[in-house]
Formats: sequence, C-alpha cells, structure tokens
Amino acid sequence: MFFTPKNRPFWRLAILLPILFLSTLAVQAQRAGLTQTIKGVVIDQASEEPIMAANILVLEVDPVVGTATELDGSFRLEKVPIGRHSLRISCLGYEDAFIHELEVGSGKEVILQIKLTESLVVMEEVVVKAERLNGTPNNEMASVSARSFSVEQTKRYAAAVNDPARMALSFAGVSTRDDEGNEIVIRGNSPRGLLWRMEGIEIPTPNHFSDQGASGGGISALSVNMLANSDFLVSAFPGEYGNALSGVFDLRLRNGNNEKREYAMQAGFLGLDLAAEGPIGEKGGASYLANYRYSTLSILGKLGVFDIADGESVFQDAAFKVHVPTKGGGYWSVWGIGGLSSDVFQDSVEQYDYHSNRGVLGVNHRKYLARNDYIETILSYSINEVGDDDSYLPTNYQDSEQFTTEALRASLMYNRKINARNTIRLGAIGSRLSYRFEDWFEANAPRVTLVDEDGNTSTVQAYAQWKRRLGTTLHLNAGVHATYLAVGEQMAIEPRLGLRWNFRPGQVLSAGAGLHSRRDPLTVYFARVATSEDTFSQPNKDLELPKAAHAVVGYEWRFSPQWRLQTEAYYQHLYDVAIASPNAEGTYAQSASALNFDSGYVADSLFSDGTGRNYGLEVTVEKFFTNGWYALGTVSLYESLYTAANIRASVAGGNRLTPIDVEASRDAGFTVRDHLRAWDDQAAYYFRSDIRVSYRKNRTKTSSIISLDIQNVTNRENVWGNFYSGSRDEVRNITQLGLIPVLNYRLEF
Repeated sequence: MFFTPKNRPFWRLAILLPILFLSTLAVQAQRAGLTQTIKGVVIDQASEEPIMAANILVLEVDPVVGTATELDGSFRLEKVPIGRHSLRISCLGYEDAFIHELEVGSGKEVILQIKLTESLVVMEEVVVKAERLNGTPNNEMASVSARSFSVEQTKRYAAAVNDPARMALSFAGVSTRDDEGNEIVIRGNSPRGLLWRMEGIEIPTPNHFSDQGASGGGISALSVNMLANSDFLVSAFPGEYGNALSGVFDLRLRNGNNEKREYAMQAGFLGLDLAAEGPIGEKGGASYLANYRYSTLSILGKLGVFDIADGESVFQDAAFKVHVPTKGGGYWSVWGIGGLSSDVFQDSVEQYDYHSNRGVLGVNHRKYLARNDYIETILSYSINEVGDDDSYLPTNYQDSEQFTTEALRASLMYNRKINARNTIRLGAIGSRLSYRFEDWFEANAPRVTLVDEDGNTSTVQAYAQWKRRLGTTLHLNAGVHATYLAVGEQMAIEPRLGLRWNFRPGQVLSAGAGLHSRRDPLTVYFARVATSEDTFSQPNKDLELPKAAHAVVGYEWRFSPQWRLQTEAYYQHLYDVAIASPNAEGTYAQSASALNFDSGYVADSLFSDGTGRNYGLEVTVEKFFTNGWYALGTVSLYESLYTAANIRASVAGGNRLTPIDVEASRDAGFTVRDHLRAWDDQAAYYFRSDIRVSYRKNRTKTSSIISLDIQNVTNRENVWGNFYSGSRDEVRNITQLGLIPVLNYRLEF
C-alpha cells in the first residue's frame, strides 16, 4: 500500500550527515557527571525462581559500581555513569552471565530481568562454570538456529526503523522479496511459514498494511518502547513451538517501572510516538506500561520522497501491559496491542479505500507450586480485518472485498526444574478459529457476488520438552509437539531433538532435527469451488497439514569477547504441500504451489501432493557493540526448490520471475505469463545499502535522541517484478523503493 518513489537529488543527505557527524563529537563532554539507575531481578534460568546474593558488577567503571541481590532477587545499581556498559552477573553455584551493549541514558531508568544457569558440581566441592554469552537465546531449550535480540539492537540496526522484522533482515538466511514491506523469507521458505508469538501465545501478524493470510506488512504495529529482549528462531525449533514451518518470532513485552513514573515522546517524518509507564498504587510492585503512535506518509509525500498524488496513507496503534505481582513470586498480567491502517486515494474518476486493522488482548497468570516448578495460564482473543472498496465513476463500477478472522486461544504450561541436570516443560493449547469473507462487484448491472463465506474450526496442540545436561559442556534438548486440526480431522506428531557441545572454551558445535507443520489459512480449507451454476463444493477440507523435516548443524567460535564467527548448514524437506491438480485447466494451475503463496484468497481445488526442499550454508561474522562500534557481516548460499535466490545482503541475486509471453500478451491486451516456465527468469542483481546515524544528548533528568535512517542510500531502484504494457507494446519493470530518509526526534523524561 505504499507508493512508487521519485528520483530525488542527494542534497538532503549531503546536509544532514555532516551535521549529525559533527554533533557526535561533543557527546563525551555532554555526558560528564550524569548518572542513572540500573535495577531489576535475577532469576534461575530453568525454574525462574529469584536468586539471592547474586553479584552484579558494572565493568570498566572507576570507581567500581556493584551490588548484590536481595531475598526476592531484586537489585539496584545507583549512580551508574551514562553511556554504554557491560555487566557481569555471578553467584555461587551458577554460571556467570554477561550483558553487553547496555545503553544507559539520563532520561529513563534501566530495568533488567537476568537469568542464570545453575552450575553442575563435580568432584564434590569443585564447581565448573561457563559464561552465558551475548546473543544466547532466552529459551534455554533452543539448541541451534536461535538467537536473542534486544530492544537496543532494534533501534540501532540500519534500516530497522524500530521494527523487529526489518531488523531480522540483517541476519543470515533471512531475506525479503519487497523493500516496501517487512515480510521475511527464511531460508527460502514462504513468508507464510513464520509464527508470531507474544507473551507465550500465538498472535496474528503485528504489522500495518498487511494482507489477508500474510505474515508481514508495511511496518510494525508494535512500538519497540513495549518490547523486552526476545527470541528469533529459524530452524529445528524446540517442542513448545507449533504451527510454524520456517521460523518463530517469540516476542516479550517488558514490565513498566514499578517505582517511578517515566515518559517518552518521539516525533519524526513517520509521525508521533508517545509512551508512559509507572507504578500502580504505593506498594505491591504493580506497574503499567502504555504506548500510542500516529503516523501519516503524507509528510514524506510533501517532502517529495513519495509521489502520493491524491492519496493518503495513515496508521496508528496502541499497546499496553499491566503487571501485578502475587504472593509467592507469581503474577497476573493483562496486555494488548491494536493497530489501524488505511490507504485512501480519490481523484475525479477513481476512488480507492483500503484498510487493514488488527487487535489482540491477553491475560497471563503464573503460579509457583513449589520452589522449582510453576504453572502458567494464558487466555487471548485476536481479530484481524482487511478490506478495500473501489469505485470507477465513468462506468459506475464498484467492487468490495472484506476479510475478517478471529481467534480465541487458551494455553496451559507446566515447568519443573527437577535438578541442575534436568528440566521438563509440558503444555497444551486450544484455539477456536473463525472467519468471514465477502467479495462482490457491480457495474450498471445487478451485483455479482464472487465470495460470500463464513465458517469456523478448532485446533488442539500439546507438547513436551526435556532438557538434559549431560555434562558441564554438553546439553541435550528433546521434545515432541502434536497438532490436531478439526477441519478434515488432520493430525501431526512432530518429534524434536537438539544438541549443544561447548567442546573448547569459546567454541561450540550444535545440531538439531525435527518435524514441523503449519496450518494453512482458513481461506484455503473453506474455499468454495463451483460444481455447477448454482452449486458448489469445499474439496479442500481434507487437505493435510503441510509439513517440513529440518536438519541443521552449526559451529560457533568466540575468538574474542567482542567477536564471534558462526556457520550453519541445513537441509529442509517439505511435503504434504497444497498444490493444484495436474489435470487442472490452464498452465498457472499446473505450476501453483502453496510454497509460493504469500497472501490472499484461494478459490481452487487443491491437493496435498506438493513437495519442496531448501538447503544451504550460512556464515556470520559479528562484532558486538563495544568501544563505540559494532559490525555484522553475513553470507548465505541456498537453493529453494518445489515440485509441479534471493537473500538479504548488500549484494544478492535478483527476484525470480515467471516469463511473460509477449505475443499472447499483445493479443490479449494484458500481461500473460508462460507458467510452463514458472520462475525461469531472474531480475538484475540486487544491491542496497542502508545507513543509520544517531546522536544522544543527556541532561540531568532528560535524554533527547535524534536519529536519521537512510534506506537505500545509493538510490538504486531494484527490480521487484515486471508486466506487459499494452500502450507501449513492451515489457516494463516494477521497481522497489529508492532513497528514503527517516528522521526522528525522541525525548525521554
């Protein structure tokens, strides 16, 4: 729903970059004498019980700043100099943990939740310790192809624009087919194979301008002001993750400050962002956190970045979390996110009105049953609406599409740390899914209804996980996930296995394997296929759940505390994929596969006979943010095939295209593709470079940050696709966005 950019000179870049560069020279002088508080809680990684007497030390600070945790695991570090710091957390009987790249500003207190892993005791009194290092996933049962990411990284990465999905495009094996959106392709899979979770339960895609059935959209509908450190997984997921073929975004919302009221405001080319947090009541530790954003692309249009003519794109979203601790270390939390986005165009002959809205409301309750076990219950409701209305005045033509899906989910999870070597986790998830779709048009004639459908179904999922520490350096994670889909009575049993061996200091070998499945959108199962003029059938109700077998091996080398080299090789076999019948009429149907679907409605009879495979090699060299700089370089080589490469990097192969039959297009007057040669063509190579520059000014009780994200700084218009132009009698390219500067100002107080 975004617009084609115009070619623009680089004078904005030439002016803004020197100003911001010169401004950063004064940063150290402005920081002198300013301090802030770091506080939080230290808990056991497996049982999440608070840990008392843990030591927290700010490294490389003179004089030394440190403290120890209280009985409830809480700690408070006061008068920490502002700037970037590293923390070391240690406790007798636990492995040391480190936090790097921690940004401390004068406007807001820093609140942390730190997890420590219990050490294994060998030879009676000798305790062997290892370090919990930067990038280690929050989920201790993830052995391979997983990493955690911080809010600070989401803000810092070039072209991320405070969007977790866009930030993930910097990781190896992750790409996008379209610069205008944030949908992600993981290791060659369909973008629909991605699972979004929030606070431990599945949610619809949290993105604005997202089409029905899509996993991405134009921009995130969730402000990073709300996020805590979260996990991103791309292969061989642990047993608790179901309904995912390609990857998992496991998002966590942070708790608000339970001692002090704090506020933040951000204004920029993309709009306004307001945040507030603070304690609820005088005692008890309850807190609230809330955020609201409003944005319109008309600002960029007026600056000449977009040619929006008579159109306007607007989006707004809100999110909140209320956290109330209970006796015994448990809690209640109520949270929610909602987003509205619209794209409106009107001139003297045409009118277009598109909207994409979504909302999620959740309630979490955790109760500790004993010292080392707890049970967590989650209830959630979500709704997703996508629609558009078109009118062409000269012919009185009108058409309308409206799609609505709803989900009511309940989750129950039991976690028990048996001892330092063994942890188990059991859970079940029930979902009731419903939908309504409507599609019609009319033009000086009675209305013609193409789609008028509604229906509902349910799913039941169950899982079991076991972590076994075979030694101080060898960990085994085993599990199984089961999924039952009521429509068609489909069942999938999915075993999972992961190994992680720290065979030398700083060197790790890892391996993972498992079966995974993901339910297709309801539009696929309930599609109505006409059998005569007045009757129809729903042949897709018996489709199998599409499945994938993952296998991956990895090697990681931390050759320096600030550097790491990581490489992974993987193979994925996909089967039971929905495809059209080989006897279907038309060459398009003969080449159609759900592996290539990204969004939209399906109105064809499909069969679960499709297969696919992805295999490749990824290499990552990463320098963590220390001494004022960081670096991330990735290389991904892969092949993605289906029966009937496109990577995120500075330079990559162009998008795959189905050739256009020029003669047939000339005769028809519109684009006709040769689907017998589906995806044979490839666009020109892809090149894109992004820059982010930011400057923070700290005062006694406030912080202000000005940042400039310049996407596609070379203004290269990469090819997204092509079409046949009847007026010019030629094949023309559709290009992606050119240079986009995004300037923001943020105030914390």
